[in-house]
Amino acid sequence: MKLISWNVNGIRAVIKKDTFVPFIKKYNPDVLCLQETKAEKGQAVIDLPDYEEYWNSSTRKKGYSGTAIFVKKDLTVHSVVMGLPEELCKRYKILDDYGDANAEGRVIVVELDDFYVANVYTPNSKNDLSRLKFRHQDWDPAFLEYIKQLENKKPVLFCGDLNVAHTPDDLANPQSNEGEHGFTKEEREGIDQILKAGFVDSFRHFTPTGNGYYTYWAPWRGLRERNVGWRIDYWFVPKKLAPKLTKAEIFADVMGSDHCPVSIEIK
Repeated sequence: MKLISWNVNGIRAVIKKDTFVPFIKKYNPDVLCLQETKAEKGQAVIDLPDYEEYWNSSTRKKGYSGTAIFVKKDLTVHSVVMGLPEELCKRYKILDDYGDANAEGRVIVVELDDFYVANVYTPNSKNDLSRLKFRHQDWDPAFLEYIKQLENKKPVLFCGDLNVAHTPDDLANPQSNEGEHGFTKEEREGIDQILKAGFVDSFRHFTPTGNGYYTYWAPWRGLRERNVGWRIDYWFVPKKLAPKLTKAEIFADVMGSDHCPVSIEIK
């Protein structure tokens, strides 16, 4: 089974660039997870008739954030859940000065025969770190607890733009970005907790060390051409399923967004 994740930075924009549908048709994933769709279902004409589409769009602010999962029609989808559970939102106070993060379309989960697929677009801590405390103390632990709750029923494969580079190998300039948003100790701790909870970073499963493997490049000064980027898009799988992983890829040459697609293949 092949699963692909991509922060498209606006589904309507990436479709107009004529890169999205050709890429999906070429690689033919069984499951496709999108972040930062910035649209509602039906607002973009997507020529992928072999897929069922499930969208969680922002209701707090139109044209903002948003996630979606496309599943091949020959797979059985047992359930679809949008957002974090209400109980976790109350306990962790998923509401800050920027508004209700659970109304920003940031999480969507589909249940398949053998596992769940969870797709997340983690809130950015902001350039001035004004959303760092919320992310560190509330969002990250709430999301991880939700994944662990799902794990009580079936294994969970989860992916998305987590808006953090985990180690110095995961960004081109770690020294100059130390303490900046996307590379604070608090944000990196969120990934540490995911690993401690028994999940495996699929890309690092095959490539334990080494830099130069990035999934996001700021859209200025030729940073992408020079590969001055960040690896902030991930696929995590439970340790018990890690032996079933056969491949994890970063499609750095695929254009259309400031992020590129990432994928896993699992038996």
